[in-house]
Amino acid sequence: MSAKLKIVAVNVHCTNVSSDNPSRMEMLSWVNDTLKSQLSKVEELCTGAAYCQLMDMLFAQSIPLQRVKFRTNLEHEYIQNFKLLQACFNKVCVDKIIPIDRLVKGRYQDNLEFLQWFRKFFDANYEARPYDPVTARKGAIMGLGSAPIDTRMHRDAPKCNPQTKTAEGAAERAYQAAKDELHDYCEYLPIMTRERDFYLSKLRDIEQLCLKFNSGKNREISEKITKIIYAD
Repeated sequence: MSAKLKIVAVNVHCTNVSSDNPSRMEMLSWVNDTLKSQLSKVEELCTGAAYCQLMDMLFAQSIPLQRVKFRTNLEHEYIQNFKLLQACFNKVCVDKIIPIDRLVKGRYQDNLEFLQWFRKFFDANYEARPYDPVTARKGAIMGLGSAPIDTRMHRDAPKCNPQTKTAEGAAERAYQAAKDELHDYCEYLPIMTRERDFYLSKLRDIEQLCLKFNSGKNREISEKITKIIYAD
């Protein structure tokens, strides 16, 4: 039996001062053309949904696309989408830590810089395999809640009578929601562990420097830094 091969992405690094970054309109057009979406501004990428689908396009079945909230106005759902994205990064060995707290606020500059990085990452990993983005997201409209609703998604849906909802159905939905949340925590734990270990190693390096230079004119500042490190 052959072992399952681990997918390893090509990592890229860039800064926001690069002169070859495309304009915001070029970047937005690229997202819309690639995903067959109708985003009107860069800030709409704060939901994280577009990046989730772009990762699905790059690495098949690397992200549970059915759990992505494609059309939402709720910040906690933006965060959920970005957690799925970070878990996907971890799965395919992307060393980028997503600045979730900044992106979900919908600020233009933060979202543009992340989009510019992601475009370079996408180009480095894209293999042009057949992919229908609309079919993959089951026709869902992408963007903020102000985007138009595609009525084709609902015209064949059966009419729901609230009186037919039972306690059993509510319990099943609650169970599934709890199961999904637990799955997210399990996926995100390795990311948080890696980030914790990274900062602990930096603290150890600082501690060693303080011990090395804990004499003469450096003694006072060294002791102050050490005190901060060990403070409760």
